[in-house]
Amino acid sequence: MENAIEVTGMRKIFGQNPAIKGVSFNVNRGEIFGLLGPSGSGKTTTIKILTGELGQTAGLVTVLGVDSKQFGTSDFKSKIGILSDNSSLYERLTVYDNLKLFCKLYDAPLNQIDVILREVNLRDVSSQTVSKLSKGMKQRVLLAKALMHKPDLVFLDEPTSALDPGNMADIHRGLQKLNEAGTTIFLSTHNMEEATALCDRVAFLHSGELQELDSPNALRYKYSTHAFHVETFAGEKLVIENEAENADQIKELIANGKVKAMHTDNPTLGQIFLKVTGKELV
Repeated sequence: MENAIEVTGMRKIFGQNPAIKGVSFNVNRGEIFGLLGPSGSGKTTTIKILTGELGQTAGLVTVLGVDSKQFGTSDFKSKIGILSDNSSLYERLTVYDNLKLFCKLYDAPLNQIDVILREVNLRDVSSQTVSKLSKGMKQRVLLAKALMHKPDLVFLDEPTSALDPGNMADIHRGLQKLNEAGTTIFLSTHNMEEATALCDRVAFLHSGELQELDSPNALRYKYSTHAFHVETFAGEKLVIENEAENADQIKELIANGKVKAMHTDNPTLGQIFLKVTGKELV
């Protein structure tokens, strides 16, 4: 599969402080790729390099077939969308006028505004001034802005950090729909539930280094003990190792109608990250 992003030996040093330490990874076209890590791990720095806001100190970086030396061109910028900590809006303009201005900058059709507002659940506030919106609503307007010109690749840095669960679910549905239409999504987050629900593959970034890279299910299987956790109607909570010699014990529990609930051990991405790095995702 053709890669949307190719990174080999990428390093970024600020003064004497290495922020990214020889990172290498690829992102397939058409996938949702998650870069997971706590604050200070290098997620935002990575996105800034991939979008041309920062230059790498060393290594090779290619996005949509364009070498990092050419990231400043208007042709490249027209192919990507960005929601980052530097994204901004015109506070005195309405939601609609903000998006209308962005349409003109990127030569996008104005009828795209209503489509995007529907996807981010903001049609009812399109005539409101941005300064009067909540932080969560502003975040959704920024997301709409990033998607307005139908980019081939979207970079989202903590896109749902200010949203309640209902609005987060709306955004997730919109991103999945966008991805199904062919847009590649690069998602930076420390929300493990979000990553599990959305991402085809995830990479663990810790102190500027990649610790793991695979699909959420593959990682959960890799770090599972595969033991059976059994809760009985009598209130017992048993952990039974997944070994052949324990088959009769499990069979007896089921045959005697004692099993209230049973599942195999499947750690969350957060638990895996803690095990791999020794640090929680906060």
